[in-house]
Amino acid sequence: MHYLVVALLLLLVVALSLIVARILPFPIPLPLIQILGGFILGSGFGIKIPLDPDIFFLLFIPPLLFLAGWRIPKGAFFRDLGSIITLAVGLVIFTVVGVGFFIAWLLPVMPIAMAFAIAAILAPTDPVAVSVVQGNNNIPPRLEHILAGESLFNDASGLDIFRIAVAVVVTGSFSFSQAVGGFFWVAAGGVVIGAGVAFICGYLLRWLVRLSGEDTAIQILVSLLVPFAAYQAGQSLGVSGILAAASAGIATHYTSLHSSEKSSTRMDRRAVWNTVQTVLDGVIFVLLGEQLVRLIDADTSWANDVGVGMLVLYILAIFFVLFLLRFVWVWVSLYLSRFRRNIRSLSVHFILVNVLTLAGVRGAITLAGAFSLPLLMPDGSPFPGREAALTIAMGVILISLLLASIALPFVLRSLPDTPHLAAIGDERGARVSAAKAAEERLLSLRREIDGHWENKDLAYEAIDHLLDLYRRRIISGDDEGGESLWVRARMERNFRLDALAAERERLFQLRVRREIDDELHRKLVLEVDLIEASILSKE
Repeated sequence: MHYLVVALLLLLVVALSLIVARILPFPIPLPLIQILGGFILGSGFGIKIPLDPDIFFLLFIPPLLFLAGWRIPKGAFFRDLGSIITLAVGLVIFTVVGVGFFIAWLLPVMPIAMAFAIAAILAPTDPVAVSVVQGNNNIPPRLEHILAGESLFNDASGLDIFRIAVAVVVTGSFSFSQAVGGFFWVAAGGVVIGAGVAFICGYLLRWLVRLSGEDTAIQILVSLLVPFAAYQAGQSLGVSGILAAASAGIATHYTSLHSSEKSSTRMDRRAVWNTVQTVLDGVIFVLLGEQLVRLIDADTSWANDVGVGMLVLYILAIFFVLFLLRFVWVWVSLYLSRFRRNIRSLSVHFILVNVLTLAGVRGAITLAGAFSLPLLMPDGSPFPGREAALTIAMGVILISLLLASIALPFVLRSLPDTPHLAAIGDERGARVSAAKAAEERLLSLRREIDGHWENKDLAYEAIDHLLDLYRRRIISGDDEGGESLWVRARMERNFRLDALAAERERLFQLRVRREIDDELHRKLVLEVDLIEASILSKE
């Protein structure tokens, strides 16, 4: 089948899955719907999608890791860096060793290096999968930030260990000292290269903006290319392209702090990246369902060789060990961390451990790693254990999604209020400071009206209205003693949105009656949309 047709089919299934997830009367995790969509695509329509492991890895991993690095709260990330590294590196190594030896014991025919490769692709967690199974119960902000940081770097550490294990399978040789030294060398090099690529692209883009003016399309296009540039630069220089993509995302945040972008650029870029993330995650899960059909149907597949019953037992046993190792590591690390000073009750400690353990859902990164396994050895023989790795990865993903979707909302509801887990920062002080800066600027503009402005009465009225709003914000701080102001602001927001909806409906009626043409209709609707977007973006 032509690749263009395949791409369109995948996009269609992803779009349909999003629609189904919204119209279902009961909540089902989106990844499960997408897996079912892929299964129907493969079984009901007989679609077989060819996968090139190298292209698949290059297409999916860099942008997902880049976006995770870009979006993670940097203050929270560096504050809890110790806890994040403990989970992202320590837990990954602990998992690879424990699960690797368990798989080698459980499946004696499996090469030991391949057992460790499977353990390495099972180690990374997926924050996107967690976000869709937690339901309406929010994870406390600090735990959410730690989980985001863990998923960012355990993706990199797990996949780098996976690459080392695959190289051992291919070459048949292994040196512990060289592997450890090489891991830290390629990791450090990947961080440096990724940050360097991000800063170079950021400064070149800033120079281009000064030279020719700001172009939203160019800036969005550059942001889409940065993760691939960082990944390819890291791979070309013999360091971790995975960590390069992740660190490029973190560094891009800081380069953007030193540039003055238009609000429209930020809004458009956010919308584009949201779409990219939705598409990539969705396609991966659809491919999981389609590949599951092919594994079941294949006459020589590992699933048929061991039998369905034993296959299920193998997957359940591997998941249980994976879950147990995470529970033990999280319990010990949480007990030894500074969280312990704020947790007075053993029951609260137990609930927090359960939240962090259940939130270790496997998803897109695990599947991408499994798909990236080579099809053939250098001598042309099939790569040993590839079907087993795919089957185990799929089974673990499905079980972790089902368990988290059932248990995580229940555990989160039993979690008591934990103020010490809230996000850091003086929100009220920041709001007041920003409001004071706005007030100073408005007073400066008011003094300039006499000399430079037309329609002075309207200008005075507009500025005085804004000054009144900002002075009320300064007094109340938007949170302390300003409950009535906040309620009124929410009412004003809802009334304004209703009014904008009425404007849009009236413009539509005018266009239908041909009282205005297409061009004017688009212009006026765009103005309404921008106002509405600015209101909604404040939430």
